[in-house]
Amino acid sequence: MLKQINTLIIKELTLEWRQKYALNGILLYVVSAVFITYLSVGAKQGNIGVPTWNALYWIIILFSAVNAVAKSFVQEHQGRQLYYYMIASPESIIISKMIYNSILTLVLALLGYFVFSIILGNPVQDQGLFLLNLVLGSLGFSACLTMVSAIASKASNNATLMAILSFPIIIPILLMAIRVSKNAIDGLDWSVSIDKIITLMAINAIISATSYILFPYLWRS
Repeated sequence: MLKQINTLIIKELTLEWRQKYALNGILLYVVSAVFITYLSVGAKQGNIGVPTWNALYWIIILFSAVNAVAKSFVQEHQGRQLYYYMIASPESIIISKMIYNSILTLVLALLGYFVFSIILGNPVQDQGLFLLNLVLGSLGFSACLTMVSAIASKASNNATLMAILSFPIIIPILLMAIRVSKNAIDGLDWSVSIDKIITLMAINAIISATSYILFPYLWRS
């Protein structure tokens, strides 16, 4: 299984490198969204508050993750899926997709944080807690959206279905991530956020385990 996962991840990276327009479009979306925020919410005059900074950051990262992960299964045509069915186990496929999407989402989140820090300033006092929360949030987004993308790919109107299915699952992850990042911005002690971090890790573990268990049944259909 490890060999299959490694091969599938390399395949994803190779396809992404060949189709640079998809990645470039997502990166452009992140940078342009931050710049529009800079021009529109009064950040140019220094009027943006910490709660607004925090909320805008996670909104942009969420929509960037949706755009990045949505193509996991939705854009896979039937012939390629049949080929994967013949050469790899469904467990290897879903794990490789989640790992690749986690890396991609984390890169986008770090890029967004970098651009936010340059254009809108960086109010974060506890960088370690904020980055840990960033990693957990990216893992949660990618695991959730990967499985939802697999479900939506079996339907005709898959874009609408993906938006409807992912919304109630992403909300708890988003709420926990926003609260932890607010504590990191305020520089509060880690003990204040430890319960929320454990909750976020538990949500990620449940989503990942559920995807691992249920995806083989979905794949066989």
